[in-house]
Amino acid sequence: MADLHAVFSAMEQRFNSSAAGDLSAVFQYQITDGEAWNVSVDNGSCKVAQGEHDDPSVTLTMDAQTLEEVMSGETDGMQAFMTGRIQADGDIMLATRLTSIFPPS
Repeated sequence: MADLHAVFSAMEQRFNSSAAGDLSAVFQYQITDGEAWNVSVDNGSCKVAQGEHDDPSVTLTMDAQTLEEVMSGETDGMQAFMTGRIQADGDIMLATRLTSIFPPS
């Protein structure tokens, strides 16, 4: 199984503040075979935390393998969403910006 700590740590390191711009949003990750994580993007900065956020902008539900594949660039996030591997709830348009804010390795 994917090491979620490593996946989210790498995500934080790849954060592209210019792509995020003045975005203020919370991405909640519900990992079906792991623990919940959230990523807060606020005015060019990014903070990753384990657990559930009180007020996420968008919630993304997937298994750890799907998360790892999307973060590595092996799987396209939009394609994973369209085929049902990722479920999104809330501001779904925010999810479409994830690839530019956190470019794959």
